[in-house]
Amino acid sequence: MYHAPAFEPVPEIAPKRRRRFPWWVVRWGVILAVWGALAGGVVLLWFARDLPRPEDALDAIRRPSLVLQDSAGRTIATYGDVVGEALRLSDLPAYVPEAAVSIEDRRFWTHGAFDAEGVLRAALVDLLAGRVRQGGSTITQQVAKTLFLSNARTVRRKVQEMLLTLWLERHFTKTEILEIWLNRVYLGSGAWGIDAAAHVYFGISARHLNLWQAAMLAGLPRAPSRFNPRADPQAAIARTKEVLDAMVGTGAITDAQAAAAKAAIRVPAHPPGGGWFADWAAGQVAALVPPGTDAVVRTTLDARLQAVAQADLAALLAGPGRRVHAGQGAVVVLDAASGAVRALVGGRSYEGGGFDRATEARRQPGSSFKPFVWLAALEQGMRPDDTVLDAPLRIGGWSPVDFEPGWRGEVTLERALALSLNTAAVRLEMRAGGPAAVASVARRLGVRDRLPDAPSLALGTGEVGLLEMTAAYAAFFNGGLKVEPHGVESVRADGRGVAVPQAGAVRVIDADRAAMMVRMLAAVVREGTGRGAAVAGRFVAGKTGTTQDNRDAWFIGESGGKVIGVWIGNDDGAPMRGVMGGGLPTVLFREVLRAAG
Repeated sequence: MYHAPAFEPVPEIAPKRRRRFPWWVVRWGVILAVWGALAGGVVLLWFARDLPRPEDALDAIRRPSLVLQDSAGRTIATYGDVVGEALRLSDLPAYVPEAAVSIEDRRFWTHGAFDAEGVLRAALVDLLAGRVRQGGSTITQQVAKTLFLSNARTVRRKVQEMLLTLWLERHFTKTEILEIWLNRVYLGSGAWGIDAAAHVYFGISARHLNLWQAAMLAGLPRAPSRFNPRADPQAAIARTKEVLDAMVGTGAITDAQAAAAKAAIRVPAHPPGGGWFADWAAGQVAALVPPGTDAVVRTTLDARLQAVAQADLAALLAGPGRRVHAGQGAVVVLDAASGAVRALVGGRSYEGGGFDRATEARRQPGSSFKPFVWLAALEQGMRPDDTVLDAPLRIGGWSPVDFEPGWRGEVTLERALALSLNTAAVRLEMRAGGPAAVASVARRLGVRDRLPDAPSLALGTGEVGLLEMTAAYAAFFNGGLKVEPHGVESVRADGRGVAVPQAGAVRVIDADRAAMMVRMLAAVVREGTGRGAAVAGRFVAGKTGTTQDNRDAWFIGESGGKVIGVWIGNDDGAPMRGVMGGGLPTVLFREVLRAAG
């Protein structure tokens, strides 16, 4: 029997339910976005709450600059922040901005405010080198950092740098940003901007920089102290070559141009005088220039003579001086007629502390003080051919003795000074009115230090400075006029000339007596204790000085209108081995005199 297949009932298919859109996600997304934006705004406001106004920072306050030049107009020292002329790119040789861009930010002209590719490249180079060799910040970032912010390594400062970088990129063209950087970047030695640095390092305007000079300056921003040509010439040269190679890499110059520039590199010798002389001269400027103004000062310094005096003193102390325990010295050279200081060396090395033994130290002058005694005697009516007794002498419990044994009896004043006889000096002091009268003569000629009221003053037991003693001697050689030692010739403050007061000529010695003093001081060199200072074919006059136990040795002399003062000794007053005024000081005097011409 046939049965029809049974069919299961087909279940009824329920209609598909439509899924509802999760509007709550949108709602919370919007809420979070709003709150996130608010939070971000609050954070941004917190970072920006002490953000400097860029418009104000472009005219940032700086320390007033003081530029000192030698008598030929070459810069010898700078103080404060030196800023040169604000120059546009069109004022500069093309390789100046090219050098800066090649070493600091090679994609400067094509990237935006930031350079992600540059950051990655710098990170890779630093990683491979194991040290920081490249920076990833753009020139625009450097402008933001240099002009507006401190060097603090904080998150706030970094965020502020980013905000200011964006502001700069929006408000200035690339050309203007690079001009700001070139005019405001710090390049060492107090120089801010390419023009100031060109003047400081090369003595020229940035308009006249050659290729290797431009490369040297472009290499400084990374480490102005380390690559400073004055501080480390070899490091500066190596960095310059690195910049030239970078310029080849960017196509700014060819290999041949780079090779020629490398061969031409000559780090200019820094004109001497930036140490003791500059510090002394800068002190004189303070009273002439209103506070807060920039000043350029032409000084009296003869850079060539200064270099010779520094080198000769260092060589003397390193050679003969070392063998006799002479560790220090000082030299002063000035014009007898005007008191203009042409060279001033305050020690064997300025880097050794900078203490100026020519202007700050006070030492016993020994017999170099005797000319004041002889002048006092002349002013009491005595003459060089008159006689004075060299014989035993006792004053209270004190008895002066001569360096050479024996007594010479009656000798002329000229002979007594030439041989530096001590008993004769004390007898002349007594004839002239005593220690107070001699001290008065010394003060009249320019010795300002307090002098002892004791008979031993005739032998130079007071303490005096080399500069003052040298200037006081000038009156013997210029016909009897007192001079003020000075180092400033002219001053320009904020571009205007400033009057430099000049001490008028004051007669402190009768002309005839001054001539008598010159005659007697010439005898010291011709036939006395100063024979070591004699130079064939030249008139030389002066006086030696040696203190007890050979602690100080002096010679102050004149030739050709220049008065040269020399002191040799030790800072702690330790005795030297047999060093006298007629020895090492006269040797140095001769060397400096030859350079003085």
